[in-house]
Amino acid sequence: MQRFTLPRDIYHGKGALEVLKSLKGKKAIVCVGGGSMKKFGFLDRAIGYLEEAGMEVKLFEGIEPDPSVTTVMKGAEVMAEFQPDWIVAIGGGSPIDAAKAMWIKYEYPEITFPEMCKVFGIPELRQKAHFCAVSSTSGTATEVTAFSVITDYEKGIKYPLADFQITPDVAIVDPELAETMPKKLVAHTGMDALTHAVEAYVSTANSDFTDPLALHAIKLIKDNLVSSYNGDMNARAVMHNAQCLAGEAFSNALLGIVHSMAHKTGAAFDDFGAHIIHGAANAMYLPKVIAYNAKEETAKARYAEIADHIKLGGNTNEEKTAALIAFVRELNDALNIPQCIKNYGADSYFTEQGFVPEEVFLERLPEIAKNAVGDACTGSNPRAIDPAQMEALLKCCYYDTEVDF
Repeated sequence: MQRFTLPRDIYHGKGALEVLKSLKGKKAIVCVGGGSMKKFGFLDRAIGYLEEAGMEVKLFEGIEPDPSVTTVMKGAEVMAEFQPDWIVAIGGGSPIDAAKAMWIKYEYPEITFPEMCKVFGIPELRQKAHFCAVSSTSGTATEVTAFSVITDYEKGIKYPLADFQITPDVAIVDPELAETMPKKLVAHTGMDALTHAVEAYVSTANSDFTDPLALHAIKLIKDNLVSSYNGDMNARAVMHNAQCLAGEAFSNALLGIVHSMAHKTGAAFDDFGAHIIHGAANAMYLPKVIAYNAKEETAKARYAEIADHIKLGGNTNEEKTAALIAFVRELNDALNIPQCIKNYGADSYFTEQGFVPEEVFLERLPEIAKNAVGDACTGSNPRAIDPAQMEALLKCCYYDTEVDF
């Protein structure tokens, strides 16, 4: 038996933010990240709509990219004092992910972070509050998913929280918010969305309910991502829908080792000043993981089906899979994303993220590989992997070499 869970209501299209004024409750806490939602007026609009709904509103702002365990605990303390019956998270994946984790701690004050990380082990929520997610970026789809990613900076590891309990009650997918994304963010979030859809389609937990969502998301991304990156706002609006469809697929079909690797490499070099942005990590790793998984015949056939659906050509499954790999690499080039970790930061486009030297990468590789194999996303990957294979695969992702194992 499998389960298919989505938010009770998904409001989409321009002006969807206004639905906030229809929420029923007494108190709402609004969780937000940096200044973009405030700068472009969306935060004030959201607060105004909630006040129009008759609610007292409190603001929790400053949630950092890749939110930390510390931020989660602080937010939960504020919620415990304010006692909201609605938690409204607005922005990209970071504030929404952080607010989901705060929600758990608010409802269950004694729960520890390791207990929160137990896959599908979170106690029943909605005893104190309901959750509304308003997405401003077109990638994570956390507004419709059963997942949250929180970083333990002391360990340098990102931990995925996974449970249908944290699927939001209401999702608002308003493309006006996505129009404010910087160009680089369009690239990273778009490749994150593509990875979600591809991994969901080949996952061991795929189903008739998730396959159409994944395939249509991939087609929309193929047709619109580069145009969105280059400033076409109609394409940007389509991408906002596409990433949500990909989220609906992977929230129910789960993911694979592209995400396992991205989770465990993202913060692994932070102390060295080299942070690998999640979407860029997915973009670099996806071609290598396709090549690795395609050694398994069922996965190869699924990749071939993706290639057929988006009309990439090829006569055999091998040719179609190769075309899919080439397509992902071409997207990376069009979006100015490096093809491998070695070149990440070497290009001036990525200098602020730092550069990962070869000796540092190799020194930390065994621990990263072990952690990646143990990641929650590894279990639904279509081909099994052990730490030695993971080390070899990560080396391919560092040097951009062929996967021949």
